[in-house]
Amino acid sequence: MTQHSKGTAHHVTVVGGGLSGAAIAYHLARQVDPTLVQITVIEPRAELGQGLAYSTPDPDHRLNVPDHKMSLSVDDPEDFHRWLHSPEGPVLPGASATLRGEIFAPRHVFASYVAARLRPYLASGQIRHLQDTATGAEELADGRLVLRTEGGARIFADQLVLSITHPAPRLPAEIARLAGHRTLIADAYAPGALDGIAPTDRVLVLGSGLTGADVVATLVQRGHLARIDLLSRHGRFSAPHGPVQAETSGDFAKAPEKTALELLRRVRAVLQADAAAGLTWHAAFDRLRAQGPAIWAALPQPERRRFLRHLRGLWDVHRFRIAPQTHDILQKSIAARRVLPVAGQITIAQANGRKATLQIRLRKSQELLTVEVDRIILATGPSHSDAIRQSPFLTALAGLGLIAPDPLGLGLATAPTGAARHIDGTADERILIGGPLARGTVGELMGVPEVTSWAARLATELLGRVPVAATTVAAG
Repeated sequence: MTQHSKGTAHHVTVVGGGLSGAAIAYHLARQVDPTLVQITVIEPRAELGQGLAYSTPDPDHRLNVPDHKMSLSVDDPEDFHRWLHSPEGPVLPGASATLRGEIFAPRHVFASYVAARLRPYLASGQIRHLQDTATGAEELADGRLVLRTEGGARIFADQLVLSITHPAPRLPAEIARLAGHRTLIADAYAPGALDGIAPTDRVLVLGSGLTGADVVATLVQRGHLARIDLLSRHGRFSAPHGPVQAETSGDFAKAPEKTALELLRRVRAVLQADAAAGLTWHAAFDRLRAQGPAIWAALPQPERRRFLRHLRGLWDVHRFRIAPQTHDILQKSIAARRVLPVAGQITIAQANGRKATLQIRLRKSQELLTVEVDRIILATGPSHSDAIRQSPFLTALAGLGLIAPDPLGLGLATAPTGAARHIDGTADERILIGGPLARGTVGELMGVPEVTSWAARLATELLGRVPVAATTVAAG
């Protein structure tokens, strides 16, 4: 099957229809004449806007941001909040609201909201959802790209947006010999991944961030009986949300620091000043998040690398906060010794019949601990440095020299405009990088506010590349 551009229509193809791809299509569709611009989103899932994060049906996998701070529209930050309380909104499960009245909804509810906002554009044909997987590409003499899909389609694209966001976690070398063994669950979010775990299975969860917390919440709520070990190198957990309070006086974007060490010192100084004013650390980190692009842009590449090596762990646990309900499950389970946090590293992993024997070096004492487990669940998060290797489509583009890995291992090499960089560093304005794969250039680009802001910016970039007659007034 071949899809040709209709007449002189400008064809924008988005590969990947999770939140990033859906948001880009949405922002673009609101601003263009549908008779002159075709928007095709290639996404294998049945509904746009789900992706890895929002496709989970588990009601205990919650948004870690309250409803009034979530929106597909950058110019309407309370759109999700209003939708939740509208007749169109769903009936939420118990305990979704906190004592403050903030709602931390199950993540699949946010996917339903995104789908609702896209529905008019899909119904009109302004956005076309091709339920398929892109697998290959070629360049035409006229500069257009032709994409091939698993289902046999050939899609022509004047502009290509790459929104393939979250590669699978990388299997750590120390447990690589367990690959394919029944004990190892290599992707905690794969459909049905946790269904085969018996209540009496001894489980070790590798990773104590938000993914690890999701796994614990699922198992505990299912009535898991045996102990769950929660292993990470530093034993850190995602921090809980703070109180409603005044904003920090710190301004990190004003004369931003040029080194990771200077940035750390500045953050510490702001934290001390905030503490003296009665503020918690949350205020400073909220400002850091909001000013993230300016802070990141000021750091030279070696300093970005230094930040990632020494400060990323601390940033992640304070930046990626845990939903109050999930935090409550985790803390109660730890207090009841149903969950045991362990700071250390696996040094040896050996299959032992239907079980696995692990040797763990504890962080503080350096003591070697031997444990036997029924299941190991990898919960270390997506491996963005493996994005090209894991995707046949990205591998094909890389083979053509059209994309290259980000030198920091954060995704794909990206120009400040969002354009993909070739292997020689040349920016290719035909190809834009959507979502977290552009983090090496943008900085913070994982949360919904950042993803939707970047999507709106890319839509503006795309508008500058389509015929002037194709643009129209943005929808309300």
